[in-house]
Amino acid sequence: MAELRGFSFTTVVVFFFFFAVVFAIASAAEEPHGFVQSEKLVKKPVREKLSHLRFYWHDVVSGPDPTAVPVARAAASSTNASASGFGTVVMIDDPMTVGPKLSSRLVGRAQGFYALAAKEETALLMAMNLAFVEGKYNGSTITVLGRNAVFSGVREMPVVGGSGLFRLARGYAQARTYSVDLRTRDAVVEYNVFVMHY
Repeated sequence: MAELRGFSFTTVVVFFFFFAVVFAIASAAEEPHGFVQSEKLVKKPVREKLSHLRFYWHDVVSGPDPTAVPVARAAASSTNASASGFGTVVMIDDPMTVGPKLSSRLVGRAQGFYALAAKEETALLMAMNLAFVEGKYNGSTITVLGRNAVFSGVREMPVVGGSGLFRLARGYAQARTYSVDLRTRDAVVEYNVFVMHY
């Protein structure tokens, strides 16, 4: 084989292959991997705020325009046999107001679902976004996910996140039944939400 200024052709090929591999590894190390776009250290302490929000949640299951609608039930024999309604899933778009009357000022809507998740008692799995529509919180949400034992005096559920002004939120929500119409099953629940956010 011909030599190129003292190097064999094979040596030159190996040399270029070696540097191509090193360059590819170095380039890959500089680029984000997969879904991670960046990681940055927070240099200064970021101050969190604790906000306490109080509102009334209206679960309207009756009338021509309900805000809570059953979307799934367990097999008829098991749901009908359970006094708790076990297996029923209800989709909600419940108004949240400043006062206990439905006609009071609207501050947001609770959107999500609750499922009757206990056989021996009435306990719900609550998964909802508290979507605010008023003031500086307009467009921001708080996400609540937890167990709601309906007949307990005070029920506590975790705040697992949020968006907008409640980005990276954590905290808890306390629910107290304000009133229930036993004929229509419409309910008004007072919520006190304590949330840490930036």
